[in-house]
Formats: sequence, C-alpha cells, structure tokens
Amino acid sequence: MAADLHLLVIDDDERIRNLLQKFLLRSGYMVTTARDAAQGRRLLAGLEFDLIILDVMMPGEDGVSLTRALRQKLQTPILLLTAKGETQNRIEGLEAGADDYLAKPFEPKELLLRVGAILRRVPQVSEVAPAPRALHMGKVRYDMDRGELWRGDELIRLTATEAALMRLFAVSPHEPITRERLVLDTGREEEAQERAVDVQITRLRRKIEDDPKTPRYLQTVRGEGYMLVPD
Repeated sequence: MAADLHLLVIDDDERIRNLLQKFLLRSGYMVTTARDAAQGRRLLAGLEFDLIILDVMMPGEDGVSLTRALRQKLQTPILLLTAKGETQNRIEGLEAGADDYLAKPFEPKELLLRVGAILRRVPQVSEVAPAPRALHMGKVRYDMDRGELWRGDELIRLTATEAALMRLFAVSPHEPITRERLVLDTGREEEAQERAVDVQITRLRRKIEDDPKTPRYLQTVRGEGYMLVPD
C-alpha cells in the first residue's frame, strides 16, 4: 500500500519540491524532501526510502553524478526529472543506474503512474525461501525465487528495471525476447524507450559477463531481440 512507502524528493527548486510533496502526500505516500544532493545524502545515511525522485540539473553535485554514486551501495529505485531537451542526460542517467526518467514539464498524474510502475517492478523478497531454483552463467548465478543475482558469495545489486529484465529472461532461457516485449513488460510504453532498454541490457551485461563487449550469456539475436543463454 502507498501509505507504507516512503519517497525521497531531491530538487533545488523549492516550488517544485513543495508541489511534488503535496501531490504525493495526497496520493498516500510518505514523502521527505531535500534541497540538494548533499542534504539528500544525509537523509539517505539515516533513513530507508522505497524510491528516490531526483532532479538532474542541480547546483553542486548533479542528479546523474549522485545516481552513479548511490548505485555503488543502494538498490533503491531512482526516477530522474530532466528538462525536455536533455536527451543525452536521460541516457547518461540510465547508464548511471536510474530506473526511469520523466521530462519537465510533466503532469502530476504521469509522475504518479511512473512511480507506481517503478515500485511494481521492485522484486519482493520472501522471508521464507524454499530450495532455490537457479540459473548459472559462469561464476554468476541467478536465484529465480528471490530474484537475486550472485557472484560467489557476493550479492550483485540490481536496479528495479534490471531485476524485471532478469525475471523475464529467466522464465524463457534460450528463447529470444523482442525489444518491443521488453519495453512493454518492464512498464515502458513509448517507442523511444527501446533505446532505454538497450542501455539497461548493456548495464546488465556488465554485471553478468566476463567480457561485456563479447557477451556469452546475454546475447543479441539479430532481427529478434535478446536471449539469455545460461550454462
């Protein structure tokens, strides 16, 4: 339920911060705000959040740099807010580890839909897990029941979108999945989002493959899409 979910809004524009806070509170979420990356870092050091809404263009540390730093230690989903024409910033944000982006100006209803879609993609970890079903990719294994990727005893952090992609590939190993289906099944609807899926695949390969430039396990199938080929 939304009332159980805590969102962090980081934006240097006080008017936008307050508007987002009021709208999300009315929608049932708990909301905390920060005026810049530094304040956001302090809040994240002491509190746990279910999702971060982060402006790209901020004085000091920008949203893309903060996203990249947070991804070193946090799995918390991140939604970036970008100016209308900042296409390159959007791609950089996805490559840094963001789960989605929303261009300004935007309708509050669209923000709410994006937030809901991201939160639905976050894997739910069961407290009591049966004997795991796993797919092995060299030194990496994917726990299908928990939705977790491991390299030996090290848990590999996945963003919500990366976790959603792994679930799709895991239920259909050795079968090509079209880019269009990946777009739709990860909650994306715009045709332009196919480029965003390509970025997510590139990032996922870095976590799975020994040599991401010549993928062995997450392969491109020309004219068809992508395919997971576990051992």
